Amino acid sequence: MMKEIIKSHIEAHIDTVRKFVNEMPDIEGVAVLCVEALRSGNKVLVAGNGGSVADAHHFAAELVGRFRKERRALPVLALDINPSAVTAISNDYAFRQVFARQVEALAKPGDVFFGISTSGNSENVLEAIKAARQAGCKVVGLTGRSGGSMKEMCDFLINIPAEDTPRIQEMHALVIHTLSDLIESTLFTP
Repeated sequence: MMKEIIKSHIEAHIDTVRKFVNEMPDIEGVAVLCVEALRSGNKVLVAGNGGSVADAHHFAAELVGRFRKERRALPVLALDINPSAVTAISNDYAFRQVFARQVEALAKPGDVFFGISTSGNSENVLEAIKAARQAGCKVVGLTGRSGGSMKEMCDFLINIPAEDTPRIQEMHALVIHTLSDLIESTLFTP
């Protein structure tokens, strides 16, 4: 029984990877966007909920810390890292404003905002995208399923061709690693 469950997860993962390769979203374009922003002294802001906030942390950690190379830190911020701000905004306004208020405070023209939502419909991520647009940011979405409402709101949408949240999140990790590698190797290759 357990071996069948293990095998089904691996096979579903492989199937999702094959579909993703066939659709090949513009990961290179997203990397170029981030490189141009970072070279210009701008930053990357990232937000998501649940497993997607873990992905936001992962992306920020790879670029603030390092992916493979010893190099200077890059300005990338996951927007849930201040629990006082998250709880105050949620209490005083609404949870749907938890990221938008931070984007309003931190974003400037030329920054890049990443919204991560497996459904593409997380209300607080959608509100943050609106705030990022008003601030003059470029917007990247990492989604799954149909892309949800995010598909019409982003400059770049990396949509995972899957319905199952675990498969979507696995592919988001692959995208994050690929972007981290592309950004780091482009910015820090002599």
